[in-house]
Amino acid sequence: MKIFTEPPREIWDALTERPSSDNSKIRERVEEIIEKVKREGDQALIDFAFEFDGVNTALRQSSLEQSLMADIGFVQMMALRVNPALKEAIDVAYSNIYKFHSAQLEYEGDFENEPFPGVRCVMRSVPIKKVGLYVPGGSAPLFSTVLMLAIPAVIAGCEDILICTPPSKEYLLHPAIAYAALKCGVDRILFAGGAQAVAAMAYGTESVVKRDKIFGPGNSYVAEAKKIVSDDVATDMVAGPSELMVIADDSCIPSFVAADLLSQAEHGADSQVVLLVQNRILLERILESLEVQKEMLTRKEIADKALSMSIAVIFEDMDDAVSFASLYAPEHLIVSTENPWAKAMKVDAAGSVFIGNYSPESAGDYASGTNHTLPTNGWARSSGGITTASFMHKITYQELSPTALEILGPVIETMASEESLDAHKNAVSVRINQLKNN
Repeated sequence: MKIFTEPPREIWDALTERPSSDNSKIRERVEEIIEKVKREGDQALIDFAFEFDGVNTALRQSSLEQSLMADIGFVQMMALRVNPALKEAIDVAYSNIYKFHSAQLEYEGDFENEPFPGVRCVMRSVPIKKVGLYVPGGSAPLFSTVLMLAIPAVIAGCEDILICTPPSKEYLLHPAIAYAALKCGVDRILFAGGAQAVAAMAYGTESVVKRDKIFGPGNSYVAEAKKIVSDDVATDMVAGPSELMVIADDSCIPSFVAADLLSQAEHGADSQVVLLVQNRILLERILESLEVQKEMLTRKEIADKALSMSIAVIFEDMDDAVSFASLYAPEHLIVSTENPWAKAMKVDAAGSVFIGNYSPESAGDYASGTNHTLPTNGWARSSGGITTASFMHKITYQELSPTALEILGPVIETMASEESLDAHKNAVSVRINQLKNN
C-alpha cells in the first residue's frame, strides 16, 4: 500500500481517483458479441457457451441445443445437492434480507396530496414487469447475488423475473444458485453468462423475452455490455471493481481491520482498499497483522495485486478522515472509531456503511439484511445501492375540480404565455371560457 501522511487538501482529488485501465479492446469485443446475439439469437448463446464457458462439446447435440432455459425439475434436482449447513445459512440470510427489503415498502406505497384546494395529486409505485437478474458464475458462482436481486424483485411484485447465469462445463447449474432461486420463488433460469447474457436480456432471443430492466454485477465484459445496451434498456448501475474504505483510530482492533482490508482485496486484482488511520503506530500494527493473515489466503496473489494499487492515509484529525471519505465516496465504508455512529453520519457519500469493531463488510455481502449491489467508482456521491424501489417505477396523477381550474388557470396561462407556448395557454383558456358560459 502507498502511504500518505497528512496530505494537503489540494491533492485529495488525485488521491481519490480510481486506478484506470484501457477498456477499448474489451468494448470492441463486447460490441461484436452483442451484434451476434442480436443477429443470431439463441444460436449465438449456444456458440458462446462453448467458446467462453467451456461447456463440453459432447453436449452440442444434446441438452444445450434442446433448451437454454433450465427446466423447473432440473432446478429442483440441482437444489437438492446443497449441503444442509449451506442450506441453513441461505435460509437465515434470506430471512434477514427479506425482512429489511419488505420493510422498505412502507416508504414506497401510494401517496396522495392536495397542494391547492381542489387539486388532487397522487403518486403510485408500480412494479417493473419484466426484469433480468445477472448472477456471475465461473469459479465462484455468487448465489448470494440471487438473494440480493430476487428478493426485492419478488417483494416489489415484478411479474416476469429471469435469472441469467453461466452453465458449468458439464452444463449443470450450481446447486446453491438453484436453491437460492427456488427459495426466492424464481424458477426461470437461462444458461448464459457474460456480455451475451446482457445482450439477450436487452434485445431478446427465441428463448428470452426482452427485459424492461437489467440488474446484477459482473466482470469487465458484463459492465461494458451494460453500458452499451443502456441506450435501449434500463440498467441498475455499471458496477466497477470492488472498493472498501476503513476509518480507524486507537479504539479499533488492528487484526479486524487487517482482515477487512484483505476480504475486499481478494475480490480481484483491480479491487481497491483505502485505510484512513489516526497515527503511524496504529498503521504499522494493522499492516503487520495484514501480512500475517495474507499468508493464509488461497487468493494471496490476487490480494497482493489489489493492495499494490491501494493507499493508506494518516489523519491525526478524524474530521479530516470523514471529509476525505465523503470525497472518495466508497462502495463500502467501515467506521472503527470512538463514537462511530457520530462519525458515520457525517459521511454523506457511501454505498453501505458498517459501524464499529464487530460489523465486518462480509456481513453486508451475505446475511445482515442490506443489499450488496452497490455503486462504485465514486457514483455513491449521487446514487445508492439496490433497494426494493429499484424494481419499481413511479406514476403521478392529478385531477383538478372546475373551481380549482378557474383559480389556478390564470397562473398557468401567464406562465405558458411567457414561454410562448400558445397552445398550452389555450388548453386552459377554452376550459375557463366554457365554465364562465355555463
